Amino acid sequence: MNKNYYAILMAGGVGSRFWPVSTQEYPKQFHDMLGTGDTLIQKTFNRLSELIPKENIFILTNERYNDLVFQQLPGVTKRQVVLEPAMRNTAPCILYASLKIQKENPDAVMIVAPSDHWIEDENAFTQNVKQTFEFCEQNDALMTLGIQPTFPNTGYGYIEFDKSSNQDIKPVNQFREKPDYETAKSFIARGNFLWNAGIFMWSAKSVIKAFKSNQPELYSLFETGIEAYNTDLEDGFIQENYAKAENISVDYAIMEKSENVFVLPATFDWNDLGTWGSLYDKLDKDSDNNAVVNAKTLTEDATGNMIRSKKDKIVVVDGLKDYIIVDKDEVLLIFPKAKEQDIKKVLQNVKEKFGESYG
Repeated sequence: MNKNYYAILMAGGVGSRFWPVSTQEYPKQFHDMLGTGDTLIQKTFNRLSELIPKENIFILTNERYNDLVFQQLPGVTKRQVVLEPAMRNTAPCILYASLKIQKENPDAVMIVAPSDHWIEDENAFTQNVKQTFEFCEQNDALMTLGIQPTFPNTGYGYIEFDKSSNQDIKPVNQFREKPDYETAKSFIARGNFLWNAGIFMWSAKSVIKAFKSNQPELYSLFETGIEAYNTDLEDGFIQENYAKAENISVDYAIMEKSENVFVLPATFDWNDLGTWGSLYDKLDKDSDNNAVVNAKTLTEDATGNMIRSKKDKIVVVDGLKDYIIVDKDEVLLIFPKAKEQDIKKVLQNVKEKFGESYG
């Protein structure tokens, strides 16, 4: 395996649309959402380790999830777990981890990948990442993997690439915010738009150069800690300085501002597993089109439902169509799939009425 290959695994999010399973104390990346026996972070770590030495996979997460990371990835060491003492979006933590990696290995190329996505063809994923790594080793490039859109989705940002390019790896013209339905339809009709999956590749050298020119204040804040990184002084420096960082996404901080951005249209099937509905789409269905995780079900006149419970719990459903039915300890959610975007709002109402411990 190439010792210059690294990964930054993003594992700090809460995934509140997957409530009540995903909570602030125990977010979705640490759950076996698919009922396969592996949690999402375990699946992602194993997928990345096909190409990247295990000791070069860094896990970026919030301080409160430190113990969960070590429980679920028992092979990782303290060196690999990069803790954010405050929630500051993706740019600060990626810059911090990149400076640490560059200090350890100036020739590093890396992938930044979410820990909670679903990827079907893992061999194709590995081949795509290898192709982008080879490009990033040879070029000063910020790269992303774009997903071929299958319908006009209004829940994702889009990447517009240069139509005239006949190479696999294409220059990016611009990033587009989440569109309305009509705009999304026009993007797909034009044929040079991809879904933005939030998967990035670059050399340590290129990404740090991009931060230095596009985000000088952020760069300067983290660069002053360079002597402390990878030493016993690092924790003290981060505790003192991290919260001073601007709350800004990596897309906005460097990707949208840089000229040297390229995209490879991915050849694997992908889903961000952002909602119960997207999980339903990816699971096998029973004869009535219900997707079931863990439960033993008895259904009558019940179709198109997403059903999840504790292992081997018997769930009887009669007369419900296209519902999310999730049973977890002290919370039972029975909610129309069509309104799944409102689950965040429901969670707020539950916390206000019954207390923070339920979210």
